[in-house]
Amino acid sequence: METLSAQKALLVNCSESLILDHGCCTVLEGNAMDLKDILLVNLSGLLLKNLDQIGSCKALKICILANNFLTKIDPLIECVSLVKLDLKGNQITHLPSASFWSNLKDLQLLNLHDNTIADRSNISALSGCPRLTALTLYDTPLSLKRNYRHCVVNSLWSLKALDHHVISDQEIVENWCLHPKFKTMSVREECNSSQYTANPSLPRSQHILD
Repeated sequence: METLSAQKALLVNCSESLILDHGCCTVLEGNAMDLKDILLVNLSGLLLKNLDQIGSCKALKICILANNFLTKIDPLIECVSLVKLDLKGNQITHLPSASFWSNLKDLQLLNLHDNTIADRSNISALSGCPRLTALTLYDTPLSLKRNYRHCVVNSLWSLKALDHHVISDQEIVENWCLHPKFKTMSVREECNSSQYTANPSLPRSQHILD
């Protein structure tokens, strides 16, 4: 307990000076760098406990916040130009709602592994992110649940890779939630069904994690 308390006492705020010290931009030499000019910032492993000033980085495209002590990421809603966001190794349990993610219209890469995310409602929240292409959620309580991968794949339509593995067409169509009358099939029916393929125009099925 003493060690944990001592560690918490060392946690720092995400200050303007910290961002400027660890950020990059395209400001011409000799000009002062401002938060609004930051395009990339790497704040990994700095014992951050919040993101107080990050919302001022309006042009931010790449944000590395790995291995800190973050529990809330709400200020990032102001970083509307984000393309890559790395939040691995924090203490995040609940993600913001879909309205938060819908504001990040350019976000394509999101790392959330090694957090304490457990509830399946977090997947629904991420569905608000319109261009999300690659996502990591391994090493979380959520990733240990039955049908985890299949649920995520069929909930986030824009996703192309999950946990560093490309999503295949088979993952999208297999194990669909069929009507009960089709669940018990005879051998003849199983054989006959193999000649048909899924209609690609149909929406992905909704799956529930236990």
